[in-house]
Amino acid sequence: MSLRQQICLLSLSLAFIGQAAAQFIPDFEPQSVRLKDVAYVQTLQEVQLIGYGLVVGLEGVGDGRGAPFSAQSLANLMRNMGIEVDPAQIRAKNAASVMVTAKLTPFTRVGSQVDVTVSSIGDAASLQGGVLLMTPLRSSPPDGPVLAIAQGPLSIGGFNVEGGGGGASFSKNHPVVGRIPNGAIVQQELISPGEIATVLTITLRDPDYTTAARLARSISIRFGDQLASALDKGTLQVRVPKDYQFSGRFIDFISQLENVSVIPDVNARVVVNERTGTIIAGQHVMISEVAIAHGSLSISISPTESATLGAPGGAQAQLQLGGAIEVDEAKPRLLALPPASSVSDVAKALNALKVTPRDIIAIFQSLKAAGALQAELIIQ
Repeated sequence: MSLRQQICLLSLSLAFIGQAAAQFIPDFEPQSVRLKDVAYVQTLQEVQLIGYGLVVGLEGVGDGRGAPFSAQSLANLMRNMGIEVDPAQIRAKNAASVMVTAKLTPFTRVGSQVDVTVSSIGDAASLQGGVLLMTPLRSSPPDGPVLAIAQGPLSIGGFNVEGGGGGASFSKNHPVVGRIPNGAIVQQELISPGEIATVLTITLRDPDYTTAARLARSISIRFGDQLASALDKGTLQVRVPKDYQFSGRFIDFISQLENVSVIPDVNARVVVNERTGTIIAGQHVMISEVAIAHGSLSISISPTESATLGAPGGAQAQLQLGGAIEVDEAKPRLLALPPASSVSDVAKALNALKVTPRDIIAIFQSLKAAGALQAELIIQ
């Protein structure tokens, strides 16, 4: 049997298998998702809080002479307690200066508790076993309003152990940073409860013009009025109907708005991870007519010569023959694909031929460089 005949038979087998498999693969329609899964209703931003405080109760591992501000802070603290102390005479190794940080959301109310993070700023060796003294937290120190007050025992999840005379030491995690769960009590709210807006702003998590236009139409159709308009590829403006502009109904409107369905649209994109050999191809990724030779592998995607085999009215197989197909006689590996093949088609065929992931990635990079891969190629 000649080499030309072997190529024809192998191409016919691949085409027939591909057609048979296609009969069992249903066509899937794009799935619609909720607005809350692709966008969010923009409100006031979260606020970062910060404050300066003291941690006491450390077992001789607090700030030393390299942190004179700790001695000054202790002196100021004792003065507020009615005791005058000279900062130069303070040698308190059981205390450490720290920065306290937290995050406040627009919907956190007075009396609520939030987590805080405590970080040493001096030369303390560890904060293990320490207790944070009352620390006011502000969003714009030093003159901003006090939004929360933090206090409580620290949890650092680590430790330091040092040997006696040999100088050996062992540490776990990071002992100079700790957390206090529910360690701050909110003193002031960012917005008042029940505040109602007449216009809402919707922000897309993955900005796209098509998705923004579809979402605006879906919102208007859902409420039977032209309520939404797309300002740009990532922002929509929604007018709140008068029937919903009062307490109770306003929250109901936002709830219905979050459950509006839309079919998102994304750019054609292929993500390649060379370290793990992972290839992720998104929707609408197609490959133009091209021929590739990679080692002993030849790939041809071209509408050249075709033949149809099979009885009339019965199962038929389309045979694609390209003049650019080459076969290594020592180790022939042939891949023939029809025009307008997708990345999925190429990847499945390459996997069937047991091509390594690194070679597959190299082939896709070559496709992009040749202008045949009609998608954005992202290499991680």
